[in-house]
Amino acid sequence: MASLGSPITIVRPHLIEFGIGTAGKLGRWAAEKGYRRTLVISDAFNASRIDVLELKGEVTVFSEVTPEPDTANLDNVLAVANAVDAELIVGFGGGSAMDLAKLAAVLAGSAQTLHEVVGPNKVNGPRKVGLAQVPTTSGTGSEAGIRALVTDPNTMAKLAVESLHMLADIAVVDPALTFSVPARTTAATGVDAMAHCVEAFTNRKAHPMVDIYAIEGTRLVGRYLARAVKDGSDAEARAGLALASLYGGFCLGPVNTAGGHALAYPLGTRWHVAHGAANALIFPHVLAFNTPAAAEKTKAVMAALGYETAENIASVFDAAYAFCAELGIEMKLSGLGVPESDLDAMAEDAFAIRRLLDNNPRDLTRADIRSIYAAAF
Repeated sequence: MASLGSPITIVRPHLIEFGIGTAGKLGRWAAEKGYRRTLVISDAFNASRIDVLELKGEVTVFSEVTPEPDTANLDNVLAVANAVDAELIVGFGGGSAMDLAKLAAVLAGSAQTLHEVVGPNKVNGPRKVGLAQVPTTSGTGSEAGIRALVTDPNTMAKLAVESLHMLADIAVVDPALTFSVPARTTAATGVDAMAHCVEAFTNRKAHPMVDIYAIEGTRLVGRYLARAVKDGSDAEARAGLALASLYGGFCLGPVNTAGGHALAYPLGTRWHVAHGAANALIFPHVLAFNTPAAAEKTKAVMAALGYETAENIASVFDAAYAFCAELGIEMKLSGLGVPESDLDAMAEDAFAIRRLLDNNPRDLTRADIRSIYAAAF
């Protein structure tokens, strides 16, 4: 864990608009900036309600964002972006839409290809177009960050790009946009937001400057997630989750996630399990595994979720599992259609994600990962 005086770099979108009813502020901001041609990158549902953004001028909508987008989906986005010569690119949706918007903002009209920018700090700048992010779920926190991921269908691996040039000029976080999110998706994305916070809080790179966001984000999920799952129109609960997701995004830049996300990724790349659902299923297993290496912080996490007595591996697992299961989340790999025969390959895939596993407070071997998958099966 980093000390109080350890160097750290904190980044935020240049402007953050937060609160119920703020979606229309994007259009007013864009008009003030003089943007005439806008490309909105979205899924089909959110594309049907872009009027809430109050955008002016020529607005083109790419509405074919897929869950866990791959390089082919990105290629289609870039073809549209190049054709319309957009001055402003807007990510309007969940993490998939926002990640594609980041990549389109730096790759459209660029001489660089995706594979040339994979990794940290390889994007040539400055960016030529504006970038706005409008989340419609409370989970990824992608609106606040400088990373974007797409799947390579040939290797089934996540390609991660990190660059300050992908930081949004404006993030508009309107909790009202999440009122229509179904209960099951609300539950899974809420646990994803919590996982960002918890993995950053217990991370080998954890820093006091980020801890404050991480533990408060965890408290917000503990306080509001069950309420939002029960009643999607609960404005206070939706706002609490939107803030937790934003705080989780703040954690991702300087600290990032760890073992939980590494083990969750193969579920998405190999079996197209939604990112939030994958993280929720894995969350209690990795949290419990890490307990001996981060005992005090794990105790603080469990207290933030309302479990004051969960301190050892067994009690942490039982409490975290119950927290997720009581939200209606599927907690078995077999229930998600993952075959037992694929667990070895999944363990190999997860073990290769060193950029995350090296952050984990306790070393995860291939055998450890395989055992966790077996326990989750």
